[in-house]
Amino acid sequence: MSAIMSGYFDKLDKKLHEKNKINEYFEKAEKAIGVKRVYLAVGLLSLWALYMILGRGAELICNLIGFGYPAYVSLIALETSSKEDDTKWLTYWVTFASLSLVEFFSDIIISFIPFYWLMKCLFLIWCFAPLENNGSNVLYHRVIRPIFLKNRKGIDEALNKAASTAGGLAKEAAGKIIAGKTE
Repeated sequence: MSAIMSGYFDKLDKKLHEKNKINEYFEKAEKAIGVKRVYLAVGLLSLWALYMILGRGAELICNLIGFGYPAYVSLIALETSSKEDDTKWLTYWVTFASLSLVEFFSDIIISFIPFYWLMKCLFLIWCFAPLENNGSNVLYHRVIRPIFLKNRKGIDEALNKAASTAGGLAKEAAGKIIAGKTE
């Protein structure tokens, strides 16, 4: 095994020996099977990656990972008094929404990209990873924010016009409903 891979295995093994609930399961499996937990973890990750490439429902699993865990920790963040975790998860959700919007308009192209759901899932994990420069921070500050600031006035005008039009249509519809009942 190369020195680089050995270094990654050592880091992963160290993480897998920290005290937490997931590592308790790895410890039990290691004792029961007789295989080091680092190899169990790499095996599980390899099976997951293979399933994301070949399995049915990869889109669902990817979206559950990209939505489920972040939604849960966002709820936890809302219950804390810290502003930092709120900002972190708002940044993630803006990034997630932007990716979803781009994905919606390019779904035909996406269907031709091999391993798309695996790549998207890994990208989303990077976006919510507990790193200072995780994917959502990098993408927000380098791409989303500059585009938003450049186009904010036009976006605000379009949203105001849409809200005004929708309000007018709602009033007109309510008026017709009320007029129809009195006749």
